[in-house]
Amino acid sequence: MSKAFTRETDTNDGDDLVSPPLPVGGKNYITPHGYARLRSELLALIDTERPKIVDIVHWAASNGDRSENGDYLYGKKRLREIDRRIRFLTKRLEIAEIVDPAIHHGSDQVFFGATVTYLEDNSVERTITILGIDEAESNQGQVSWMAPVARALLKSRVGDEITLAAPGGVHRLEVMGVQYPDQSAQEAGN
Repeated sequence: MSKAFTRETDTNDGDDLVSPPLPVGGKNYITPHGYARLRSELLALIDTERPKIVDIVHWAASNGDRSENGDYLYGKKRLREIDRRIRFLTKRLEIAEIVDPAIHHGSDQVFFGATVTYLEDNSVERTITILGIDEAESNQGQVSWMAPVARALLKSRVGDEITLAAPGGVHRLEVMGVQYPDQSAQEAGN
C-alpha cells in the first residue's frame, strides 16, 4: 500500500509517555521545587513553545502542497509531541501531593526529601537525595522515593543498619548522615 494512503496513528495520545506507576493507594509525592519546575515547563509549553510551532505550521500550510512540505510535516509532529507532554504534565500535577522536606530540618530520621549518606557493605560511601518520581534525576544523585534503596532507608535513623535485597545480591547499608533543606534558606531563595 502506498504511504500516501496510510495515516499516522493518534491513538493512545498522551498515554505513550509512560509515567512511573504509583503503588496502589499511593500518592505522587513531590517537593515544592519539583512541582514548580514541572509547572513552569507546562506553562512554557502552553504559552511559548506551542504557539510558536502553531505559527510555523500555519505558515507552512499556507505555502500549498503539504505532502512534501517539511516545515508542515515536522511542525505537526512536534505539535503532537508538545500536546502529549502537556497532557502528561497536567495529569501528573493534578495528582501531585506537595511535601516540603524542610519541615524535617534537624531530624536524624530519613523521610521524603532527605539527603542521606550511607555506607554500603562497609566499603562504599554514597549520598542520595530521596525525591518524587517525577523530579528525581539519577545522574544528580537523586532517587525516587519508590526506589528499593529509598524504600529501605525511609524511616531509618543515623547509625541504623539496613539490609537491602537487590538484584545483584544482598547489601548492608549503614546510615551515616541525614540532611534536609533549611526552611529559611528556601524562603530566601524564593
